Amino acid sequence: MPSRSSKDILSFTEDLLIRVYEKLGSESDRKSWRCVCREFLRVDSLTRNHLRVLRVEFLQSLPGKYPRLQSLDLSVCPCIDDGTFSLLLNRHGSGSESGSLSWFSWARGLKRLTLSRAAGLGFMGLEALVHACPALESVDVSYCCGFGDREAAALSNAARLRVLKMDKCLNVSDVGLAKIVVRCGKLERLSLKWCMEISDLGVDLLCKKCLDLKFLDISYLKVTNESLRTIATLQKLEVLAMVGCPLVDDVGLQFLENGCPLLQGIDVSRCECVSSSGLISVIKGHGSLRELNASYSLSELCTTFLHCIKDLKHLEMIRIDGSRIAEPSFSVISNYCKSLVEIGLCKCVGVTNMGILQLTTGCVNLRVLNLSCCGSITDAAISAIAESCRNLVCLKLESCNMITEKSLYQLGSFCSVLEEIDLTDCCGVNDKGLEYLSRCSGLQYLKLGICTNVSDKGLFSIGSNCPKIHELDLYRCSGIGDEGLGAVSMGCKNLKKLNLSYCNEITDRGMEYISCLEELSDLEMRGLEKVTGTGLAAIAAGCKRLADLDLKHCVKVNDSGFWALACYSKNLRQINLSYCAISDMALCLVMGNLTRLQDAKLVHLSNVSVDGFELALRACSFRIKKVKLFAPLRFLLSSEILENLHARGCKIRWD
Repeated sequence: MPSRSSKDILSFTEDLLIRVYEKLGSESDRKSWRCVCREFLRVDSLTRNHLRVLRVEFLQSLPGKYPRLQSLDLSVCPCIDDGTFSLLLNRHGSGSESGSLSWFSWARGLKRLTLSRAAGLGFMGLEALVHACPALESVDVSYCCGFGDREAAALSNAARLRVLKMDKCLNVSDVGLAKIVVRCGKLERLSLKWCMEISDLGVDLLCKKCLDLKFLDISYLKVTNESLRTIATLQKLEVLAMVGCPLVDDVGLQFLENGCPLLQGIDVSRCECVSSSGLISVIKGHGSLRELNASYSLSELCTTFLHCIKDLKHLEMIRIDGSRIAEPSFSVISNYCKSLVEIGLCKCVGVTNMGILQLTTGCVNLRVLNLSCCGSITDAAISAIAESCRNLVCLKLESCNMITEKSLYQLGSFCSVLEEIDLTDCCGVNDKGLEYLSRCSGLQYLKLGICTNVSDKGLFSIGSNCPKIHELDLYRCSGIGDEGLGAVSMGCKNLKKLNLSYCNEITDRGMEYISCLEELSDLEMRGLEKVTGTGLAAIAAGCKRLADLDLKHCVKVNDSGFWALACYSKNLRQINLSYCAISDMALCLVMGNLTRLQDAKLVHLSNVSVDGFELALRACSFRIKKVKLFAPLRFLLSSEILENLHARGCKIRWD
């Protein structure tokens, strides 16, 4: 019999229930809400405006249940094709007229659509989709290996398009881009990263037709300075990303000096022909610049460049990773860039304690600081950071081997809002240091890879005091055992990503502890020689959200574990089974049952025959996107299966 309190809640009006629902912050809370009763489920259906479909078999029934849907994410359904959308969009033709209108309303209001990695989607499906969704404003077709000029032409019918992401659409050329920019003149954000067939010609037409562009990413394109000449004419451009453009040099950057008057951010990282001279031109013409990324482009910070930085009073982010920086440079940045909230100094030569002390004296608002591989800094530098930058959120200290527990004491004492810290390969970090660090109760990301002086005692401190941990990296932490995992599983219920690779003391008991982590989606457990099929079965049964699993060199896991994986881990998208003792039958079961699997590494499976590989690949051929196989199999597998995989857009890597 329902309690009085439950009756009172159910007597709320629909408007009040919707207001309560909107107060729920996390997806897990909303999932719990939907499971309470039918009325709560109905409120969820009426209110939800974003839907991420996890399995393609649910696609036919889900969208029509949400009449206010504005955003649809199909990025984890790689096997969708034209036929899938034909069935989806034609469903409104069946049933009663009122039911038809209700079903089709979801498409009419759709504004954002994510189709990344949809290898089978062609121009016919896109045409139908664009026609059915007249309100589309944002589309993501990144990594769609079948997306070419014909598909671009179909997408160009979305006249209201403002945001388009086409990263690594390798078959799109200037012709396809021309179709889009001519018909979608309202574009404000466009990403063309890794679209290798696009040249200066396409960029030129883009800049002439899409005058409202605010964000443009041309990273890794083989464009020349001529593209920057035309980009400079964009009067509304605010952010330009051109990472790894090998044919662009300082002459191209000089075109920007008198162009793009609203430019606030530029990324020229890994541009091998760019020097401080070109960046000086950009800085001179844009005193309001807020973000500057020149990582691995500048060999050193010259005096002229530093003099120009003085004029950037509003600079909030600068990354100069890989540069040589003299000690006086820190004083200049500290005195004139007081608005800085992020600075990247990874692998910079010349970073010293004194330099960091000078930097933090003026840049007290720093929230993100990357000092990875700056091996000269000691506890003195970290002490200066902690005492001056009390709002620090992210600190990266990978391979800073002179850091000890004293640094973590200072961070725990002064940086109460710290959320992320990378201590990978910091051999001075120990259990006492983690005890101090655990005072940062809001910690969400903690990397302790190769910290060999950390044991279960240190993990107990983290598990007891840091309940918000989302990501924990314990790679090669040889002192970690089952009890430490028990503490983490009890205290860190929000853990989503965990790396236990080569923590050789972990056994099945540790896996049973981990199985309590219902939010876990990414687990690396390479080389856990004491874990058997029993441990893997516990993980499969308990961690239902697991999407990425690395079992490489887990030599004692037998078929019982893999059978459990095939039965329970329906959300797996990536798996590494290399060097595992899996049999023909178990491999076929895993590859056939895991309907969301996109990427599989199957190298050196000594117990699997050629016929076993054949059957396993056939079982997943219609949905797998990447597979890594032992090189000799290239000559043993049938040409039919290899051609079939290739035809469906699967990339085979031979090891």
